[in-house]
Amino acid sequence: MQNLISNIEMTLSEEYLNVRKKTLNLCLPLQNEDFNLQAETFVSPPKWHLAHTTWFFEVFILKEFIPNYNIYHPKFEFLFNSYYEHKGKRLARNQRGLISRPSVQEVIAYRKAIDEQMLDLISTTDSIQIQELVTLGLNHEQQHQELLLTDLKYSLFQNPTLPSYNSKENREDKKERDQLELKFINIPAGIYSIGANDKGEFSFDNEKPVHEVYVKQYNIADRLVTNKEYLEFIEDGGYETFKYWLSEGWEWVQNNQIKSPYYWIKDNGKWMEYTLSGLEELDPHAPVTHISYFEAEAFADWAGMSLPSEHQWEIAAKKILNDHDHVHNLLESDQLHPTPAFSSFQFIGDCWEWTQSSYLPYPNFKKAKGALGEYNAKFMINQMVLRGGSCATPESHIRHSYRNFFRPEDRWQFTGIRLCKNSL
Repeated sequence: MQNLISNIEMTLSEEYLNVRKKTLNLCLPLQNEDFNLQAETFVSPPKWHLAHTTWFFEVFILKEFIPNYNIYHPKFEFLFNSYYEHKGKRLARNQRGLISRPSVQEVIAYRKAIDEQMLDLISTTDSIQIQELVTLGLNHEQQHQELLLTDLKYSLFQNPTLPSYNSKENREDKKERDQLELKFINIPAGIYSIGANDKGEFSFDNEKPVHEVYVKQYNIADRLVTNKEYLEFIEDGGYETFKYWLSEGWEWVQNNQIKSPYYWIKDNGKWMEYTLSGLEELDPHAPVTHISYFEAEAFADWAGMSLPSEHQWEIAAKKILNDHDHVHNLLESDQLHPTPAFSSFQFIGDCWEWTQSSYLPYPNFKKAKGALGEYNAKFMINQMVLRGGSCATPESHIRHSYRNFFRPEDRWQFTGIRLCKNSL
């Protein structure tokens, strides 16, 4: 038994080191001036992400489980709390870019100090509760790895020089290849199990409990909608035709003068797209991305179809991914941009996929006690569910049951479209 515990602890220590190192590696291409960029309230600066993920381990684990623990810095609990009311007052979200001090070097020193204490705790404890909290903290940090990239992309885009974050050297150029024909997968009517179980693999509380749902027969697309297909919607007057839009979506389009996906720029009659590698010619075969739920729903209506429900998506993903091998475009691929589908069944990675499901608790959902109950449950209103992960999602972080959620107008994440045809 002792050897088994030691192996578990060693594995958790290695995982801790790998995740924490990955966050720092994502910051290697940054200039010092980049670390405090915050172009809008809904994005956060890279330095804040580095500090907040460290704050999580200190406040939720070290402070709770180490007797007479001395907090690293008296101001950090205030500066780097995100939204946890249980943990006291916090800096207003729109002021995170104003934290010029502590410096980047001081935040790195903070990470190092907390890491040393965390690794010591992991190596000496046999507490299942602590191990579970460490695993939660690592998944929390992986969420912030994706947010760090998408937030940074949004802020860099506001710079008139349109700077690049990473090199194009690792990007695959597939523009000249033929587009994969859009096909539909038939899913029979029936009763299906939805959600994550408690059999060893990590999952968030909003993925539980496992429950059964009945769905009618439906057909779901085997890949995402492409830029070329979305251009047809634009050229057909999609943004000027109210009948395709939900009332709130049409109001959003009119008030904000939306004419195309975010990061698209028309230059001398040619569509360009801002990427983390800088401004590029739009790839017609790549999945359309950085679109709102409003746009996704309008496109589906224009196409005479619909978005899948989150249940339809999960049922299809389990079936397809269990039956076929896949190469997924996730964070580890180092593409940092959606890539064309040139083999069937593009289900995981590339873009988070909007579903027509509101973000609500599953039947018999139980909110965690204390501050951890604020992690997901408090956001279960006025948001839509997305599935599948993106090109910025860590591979070990995504699964069939993962429920992401954003407001219907949000576009700064890598969000895309999968079509569905429901039976009559």
